[in-house]
Amino acid sequence: MYNNIKLEKGLYSITGKTFTQALESLDPDSQYVGTELGKLDAFERQLKRFDIRIKGADSDKVEKFFVSTDSAVLFPEYVRRMIKAGMDEVSVIPNAAAAVTYTDSNDYRGLTVSTEETSSYVEEGGDVPVTTVRLNASNMELCKYARILNCSYESIRKYRLSAFGVILKNLGASLSREVNRLVIDALADVAGQETQTGDITYADITAFWGSMTDYNMNTMLCSPSTMAAILGLPEMKFCVGDYMSGGTVETPYGVTLVKCPEITTFLCLGIDKDCAGEMVFGTDIIVDFDKLISTQCDEIAASITVGFSVLSNGAAKMLIQGS
Repeated sequence: MYNNIKLEKGLYSITGKTFTQALESLDPDSQYVGTELGKLDAFERQLKRFDIRIKGADSDKVEKFFVSTDSAVLFPEYVRRMIKAGMDEVSVIPNAAAAVTYTDSNDYRGLTVSTEETSSYVEEGGDVPVTTVRLNASNMELCKYARILNCSYESIRKYRLSAFGVILKNLGASLSREVNRLVIDALADVAGQETQTGDITYADITAFWGSMTDYNMNTMLCSPSTMAAILGLPEMKFCVGDYMSGGTVETPYGVTLVKCPEITTFLCLGIDKDCAGEMVFGTDIIVDFDKLISTQCDEIAASITVGFSVLSNGAAKMLIQGS
């Protein structure tokens, strides 16, 4: 059972497994189906074991993790999860990547897809048009993004975990914004362009949506000012409530609008998210577990290694401001 497991930092070093996966192999989720613990994963069961509350007004202080050597082992995973939560909150990956790939290499060789611009109708004895898939001519080097949170144990030990989690989430959000820029730059490099002049109108964004003919523009990543202008249009007044409750807003014709501060040189980027590109992870969020298990740590370092491979050049288009 979960309350008899010996926790040690070696659980972070098992090849091919995350800390939670290593825990789950010792404490399978299947044991708890239909019980009050059935909705918790292996890490959350360990928090319950040591009565560590990480959320809410009555959350525990950071020092609660360090009551014992066993419970101290859980701290790096708590840090990783909070940073990951912060990344997920601002990430454009769900709205831009058609596929997600994991690799253990520092570079990645993606695919390119090209289609003959002819009708698929074939007359008797005629040539059949070809869609060609090839490996990219060169490898894509994955990019590493990292941040350090400088904080001595003495300065954070009495801090409540709910508040400290906010700080960690902000660190994750900073990392995620850099990843967003990587994704946007990769798509913008191959995107076609439409020009808009004057103040943006509802007709402008519908025309932009209609300008993508071979693909279905189902997502628009918008600069904050463009997003504000669109939300201020009379035609969008019945959609704003959806944004308030869900964090994004759909146009009346089904396109998801996403505010994206990383867009600064054009108005918005229209994407067919179902075929535009592939997000490649060389690593998930990595934290220095060895230092964090020690109560004398002076800093929290987090990093992630990623890349973005464009699969279909025509599946992205920019709306730019004309004169």
